[in-house]
Amino acid sequence: MLKLENSLLLIIDVQEKLFSVIHEREILLSNLLKLVKGINILNVPIIFTEQNPAGLGKTLSEITELISSAGAPVKFSFSCCGETEIINQIRTSKRNQILVCGIEAHICVYQTSLDLLSGGYEVHLVSDCVSSRSAQNRELALRRLEREGVKVSGVEMALFELLQTAKAPQFKAISALVK
Repeated sequence: MLKLENSLLLIIDVQEKLFSVIHEREILLSNLLKLVKGINILNVPIIFTEQNPAGLGKTLSEITELISSAGAPVKFSFSCCGETEIINQIRTSKRNQILVCGIEAHICVYQTSLDLLSGGYEVHLVSDCVSSRSAQNRELALRRLEREGVKVSGVEMALFELLQTAKAPQFKAISALVK
């Protein structure tokens, strides 16, 4: 069960040039924005990354304008865990439930999720917030990650799991967000 005080959102490589060729990108962006807004309402920390931004562009402005983070660590490893700055940010957070979203599902999301699992983290893949250039690669990543022990979730499922009760002060805001 996700806990507010133990969760962190990791947004992987939702960058301009890469995003432009992603399968069902409009749906993906809508879900990502709901997720980020909900995570902000719940005061869960967010880390976002950029794979070779000189080649793939910056993180979509629709997302970065919702994040109060100092900026995205640059990465060249496909796995976020292959970059010292990113893994140090995760460790420093002292949170071990990592909500993972981003692109591409079958490369960076996949490798990061497996490395986080190997590192002892509980990984929650927000399935409606991940995609790839093709639907087939997205589905392949989801099936493999679930078999490896990643907990597969969705935006609403994750937000309400974090919320836990309709008595929570954020309930109305979260309910309005997902309608």
